[in-house]
Amino acid sequence: MVSATSTARAEMGELRRLRTLLPPELQSWVTVESATAVNPPLITCEELGKDEIEIQIDLVRWDQLAKDQRNLLFWHWVARIQQDTIPRDGWEMAALAIGLGGAVGELWVQDGLLLLLALGLCSVSGWRLYQRNNAQRNTEHDIEADEKAIALATRFGYTLPNAYKSLGSALKILIQQTPARRQRRRYEERLRALKASASEAKTRSRTMRAERLA
Repeated sequence: MVSATSTARAEMGELRRLRTLLPPELQSWVTVESATAVNPPLITCEELGKDEIEIQIDLVRWDQLAKDQRNLLFWHWVARIQQDTIPRDGWEMAALAIGLGGAVGELWVQDGLLLLLALGLCSVSGWRLYQRNNAQRNTEHDIEADEKAIALATRFGYTLPNAYKSLGSALKILIQQTPARRQRRRYEERLRALKASASEAKTRSRTMRAERLA
């Protein structure tokens, strides 16, 4: 009983700590909660309603990471929210099914206007499905969010090298722990992009230092 109570207290403390890492402009409409799904992702976001987003965390796995690693992974999702690239509710499949059913029905009754509306619904939902499942686009969103997470970390007092190091080590752990090949590849691509970005940042820093000394 004592152990369960202390664990619950520690989990609540971690959620409160993470809320303090939200930029002030997000604190009124972004919440941080423990994931309740079966086998949830380590961390993800869910849109609860208009201007209301919840970051959900699997606290059991989360606790196995170092604090700096947790912070950078958290800021990655904060960046996704800021860039409006978080996963949305899967309404597209339902809309596509409705549109296809409507199109078949209108072909039967020969109502041209309703047929056009049904085909339009199919087009919109089909395009959204393509965007959601476009691996290259998703990876680009991930890499952009990693860059933004590095910037957020420096805003909260991290040095640039430490921010890169913390996120890079977190991605290495996720690569090792992820059995799904497709998801693991996304982590690997993020890590490669992060290493390239860190190298560029180091080169810029050396150039600026040399210019100051000249």
